[in-house]
Amino acid sequence: MARSFSVFVIFFLFNFCYTHVQSNDQQGYITIDISNKGLDFLKDLLLEKAESSLLPLYLPKIEKAVKIPIVGRVHMVLSNITMERIDVTSSTVKTGDTGILIAVSGATANLSMNWKYSYSTWLIPIAVSDEGSATIRVEGLEIELTLSLKNLQGSLKLSVPDCGCDVKDISIKLDGGASWLYQGLVNAFEGNIVSAVENAVSKKIKDGIIKLDSALQSLPKEVPITNIASLNVTFVEDPKLSESSLDLEIDGLLSAKDENMVSNHDHKTLQASLSCKEVDKMVRISLHEDVLNSASTVYFEAKKMHWIVDNVSDQSLLNTAGWRFIIPQLYKLYPNDDINLNISVSSLPTIKIEKQHIVATIPLDVVIDVLDAGEVIPVAGVSMVISASISAEISGNTLYGSVKLNDFSMSLKWSKIGDLHMRLVQSVISTMLKTVILPYVNLQLRKGHLLPVFHGYKLQDAQIVYVDSWIVICSNVASPQKIQSCLVPASRKGSLVHETITRLDAGN
Repeated sequence: MARSFSVFVIFFLFNFCYTHVQSNDQQGYITIDISNKGLDFLKDLLLEKAESSLLPLYLPKIEKAVKIPIVGRVHMVLSNITMERIDVTSSTVKTGDTGILIAVSGATANLSMNWKYSYSTWLIPIAVSDEGSATIRVEGLEIELTLSLKNLQGSLKLSVPDCGCDVKDISIKLDGGASWLYQGLVNAFEGNIVSAVENAVSKKIKDGIIKLDSALQSLPKEVPITNIASLNVTFVEDPKLSESSLDLEIDGLLSAKDENMVSNHDHKTLQASLSCKEVDKMVRISLHEDVLNSASTVYFEAKKMHWIVDNVSDQSLLNTAGWRFIIPQLYKLYPNDDINLNISVSSLPTIKIEKQHIVATIPLDVVIDVLDAGEVIPVAGVSMVISASISAEISGNTLYGSVKLNDFSMSLKWSKIGDLHMRLVQSVISTMLKTVILPYVNLQLRKGHLLPVFHGYKLQDAQIVYVDSWIVICSNVASPQKIQSCLVPASRKGSLVHETITRLDAGN
């Protein structure tokens, strides 16, 4: 039972630290508040991804007939115009009434192209032509775009109400060609090149946002947590924008896998005044106690809260000889026989989040089975109620926990071995809980469990705050470069949650 209980606690701890993130105009049970610091991190990430997808950027061919003094009318063509590099030196992000505003200023870009010209004059009746290559340096590249986030049937809809690009100056370097060609090319094509760059960059960004929106629309609305439970990750209401944050709300309740995910509880609103001790964090993830209770409901209704205890650290406790002075009639009828404890949760456990900890109240039915000559004989049934406090903390990228027994009561439901001295039995069971089971559980929780890494990113410098009905995690997010020095082996990292859940299911 100790092993199963420890894995059960670990499952709940993971449940509020590992959330992959139907709208009925309600509040979500999981809220994610991204601060300006977090938005700046996302902006840098978005620009980094945009730069890699933007390049190489191919501009359309430009051709024009130009009149050159002395030479006459010259037909010029610019082709294979390619932006090969862009350097962003300054960028900002802020929230506004219309959406999230991202601005890039002072950026530079390098382009390459091929040029070709041909002409003929009355002095030279045959056509004269030449061709070569050139490089273009773009200075003062500025980009402004507005991102809008809306809730569309439980998914995030991303759009670009406004996107503009402006180029302050360009310089062209020709490889070969006459001096008159340079001036003619600059005079004729500078405006065309600038417009082509501005239009191509704007179009590429809009196309990229469309692809990103498509990816958001394709995200699942429920995520399997175990083989019997799924987490409802449907977004609730439109994202809320303020001067200091972007707020997202997720339904967040668990239900039996493949069932319709419907919220049966009144949605709760997190206190607006709640803040972490250190306000300068990228993200605040808030989880309502009903998320934990919904997980409890799924496991209870699936009849997974049942254990057979046949092995403990002090095995004498599971032999009638160990109880001969506490329940003499048990030893008298079944001397030196082994005992199994058939434990099941009798009704829904309740989980309350209070200041500084989580309080779980678990009602249990315990049947004492005697193993006599290969036969399992139920001899007594006991009703128990255990109240325990669970606390958790995050250090680095590791989640630690502890469990403390608050209260314990028991009563006799039925007996085939006569009346039992329940005070004496309760005293022994309480001692066993405090000295055998809970120490084992806490030993496992103190070992810590690595938090899952999402696409190479992880929580950093996280802290957990408990308030009435809510768990709040305030954290920064570490980039992949910062993770490399502290990553666990890939096989361990990828299987961590699976291992924990597998152990949970195995215990059942």
